[in-house]
Amino acid sequence: MTVTERFSLAGTHAVVTGASRGIGRAIALGFAEAGADVALVGRKQASLEEVGRAIESATGRRTLALACHMGEGSAIEAMVDRVLDAWGTIDVLVNNAGTNPVMAPLTELGEAAWDKIMAVNLKGPFLSSAHVIRAMTARGTPGSIINMASVGGLDPSPLLGAYSVSKAALLHLTRALAKECGAAGIRVNAIAPGLIETRFAAALIETPAIHDAVLRQTPLGRHGQPEEIVGAALFLASAASAFMTGQVVVVDGGSRM
Repeated sequence: MTVTERFSLAGTHAVVTGASRGIGRAIALGFAEAGADVALVGRKQASLEEVGRAIESATGRRTLALACHMGEGSAIEAMVDRVLDAWGTIDVLVNNAGTNPVMAPLTELGEAAWDKIMAVNLKGPFLSSAHVIRAMTARGTPGSIINMASVGGLDPSPLLGAYSVSKAALLHLTRALAKECGAAGIRVNAIAPGLIETRFAAALIETPAIHDAVLRQTPLGRHGQPEEIVGAALFLASAASAFMTGQVVVVDGGSRM
């Protein structure tokens, strides 16, 4: 197998959650450019369809646009079933959808905000992974699951305590699933981005005190762009990382050295 072939996703079917914008959109486009058909999952059908049209026009690959609340179990199961009904297989799952409705100290965070963060950031990846792993196991062929974590899951971020806790738990879920599923040829890894310029991180980037503090700790001297996460995702999705599971790839400009 050549190096190009190792990084190819030709003939595969991928599911990317949180695909309407930011990191999820960039990964979906990158996977399609590498040859995959991509199911785009998010909250708003119209936004997903717009991304789907852009991907199909640019790459010629097939897409599915599926609105789904990633904190609701029945919706997640139905979403996975729809992909399987349409394509028969899922080779790659990227659990990218995430939320953080409130920036506040943990002691001031309301129960409703805690529950929402844990539902989308942790329960959603758990349930989607479980459904997809069962489908992969039944098919009997290798697969890859990629959980989008955060450097906050490695070192708690100020005012983002609940979000950091959810991402730390997601990293442990990654390792637990990797141990359980390795014998079936299913690999489970995570990516931990640093500060990336997305709508999700706008409050951090637009607050000079926070942004400047991050940059002072970042050897590359800048925040990242969504497209700069795609290479790590493609590596973990493809045969290039065939002997890798239960790992966390940190993409943060060097801020955690």
